[in-house]
Amino acid sequence: MSSFRLDNQRAIVTGAASGIGRAIATLFAEAGAHVIPVDLKPISNDPNSIACDVSEEASVTAAFANIAAQGPIDILVNSAGVSHIGTVFTTTPADFDRLYRINVRGTYLCMAAAAREMTQRKSGIILNMASIAATAGLADRFAYSMTKGAVLSMTLSAAKDLLPYKIRVNCISPARVHTPFVDDYLSKNYPGREPEMFEKLSESQPIGRMGTPAEVAQMALYLCSPAASFLTGADIPLDGGFQNLR
Repeated sequence: MSSFRLDNQRAIVTGAASGIGRAIATLFAEAGAHVIPVDLKPISNDPNSIACDVSEEASVTAAFANIAAQGPIDILVNSAGVSHIGTVFTTTPADFDRLYRINVRGTYLCMAAAAREMTQRKSGIILNMASIAATAGLADRFAYSMTKGAVLSMTLSAAKDLLPYKIRVNCISPARVHTPFVDDYLSKNYPGREPEMFEKLSESQPIGRMGTPAEVAQMALYLCSPAASFLTGADIPLDGGFQNLR
């Protein structure tokens, strides 16, 4: 369907080396976009990829200037981020600061860099990756929840600020998605019990399973496509019924 195509659109996807970011970058390319994958290190099999530490202003400024010199920035998807297991008691200041730098500061720096270019043309789309942790009380996710609450709030504020420039800003709030982080978490914390604990984590969603990166990518495609042209300042819960059906 043409309304879900991204032909002739230049799309930056951060955190594109794995997980949700990789799925979004792949699907956007299939939908006709010229995708610029951004990650901490260049992606070996993608000549369009750019290395960038999203938590460092100089790195973001240089990366986005390089991209803008080659053409317009039509779409930015902020998917770069890290997770963390810990309560208010077990989270260290170093843990807290690291999550803030990557998840909050990184999202802000990339949004600001893209918006500066988009405002010149009065056109653009920014999509951030929040989480149900932003609005639901989750055990052992203290610092992570803090960062995703900030991402949600920044999304809503930026959507208001950028209305005069015809830039749409939205975010997706997934529940648990089966990414490499889940597998690493299970292998480190439940060696020998991975299948059992995987099922337990899956069942915490009312729908009975985890989401997939491909499903998040499909929602991202919709939000960044002409089909969603009337949608801005929205937080989309992609959560298998977690928030309303528990």
